[in-house]
Amino acid sequence: MASGGGIARSRLVEERKSWRKNHPHGFVAKPVTLPDGTVNLMVWNCVVPGKEGTDWEGGYFPLTLQFSEDYPTRPPVCMFPAGFFHVNVYPTGAVCLSILSSAWKPSITVRQILVGIQDLFDHPNPASAAQDISYRLFTKNKVEYKKRVQEQAKRYPSVV
Repeated sequence: MASGGGIARSRLVEERKSWRKNHPHGFVAKPVTLPDGTVNLMVWNCVVPGKEGTDWEGGYFPLTLQFSEDYPTRPPVCMFPAGFFHVNVYPTGAVCLSILSSAWKPSITVRQILVGIQDLFDHPNPASAAQDISYRLFTKNKVEYKKRVQEQAKRYPSVV
């Protein structure tokens, strides 16, 4: 194990406890359980709900957080399914968000990451576009952009 691994794991144990005590409605964040029943704290399966009153409403979007042994010094990699339609999501599914790169601070929590990503849904940053098609539609054809977002929301209904 890398020397920072203990720090990463202990922080993730605390994050998990904090999340279980209190988390925003509709969100899910839990470490992956392996086939043998052990938990991998370094990979979390999450769900970020679309906000009510937005084109994202009704969607419950799957997101994976991949933590490195350098966490919390370095942010997790946050991935939607490949092909996820959003201005700030690369075709691979990787999320482009300042708090996950240049604005990262070790004090940022899993909760803050997920709420920040939810906020990004309806407030994309075209100055930091990661995907050509959604960027073009967002800047040149808002009607088609909104239609695509609403179609995507229908593809990810609540699993509850």
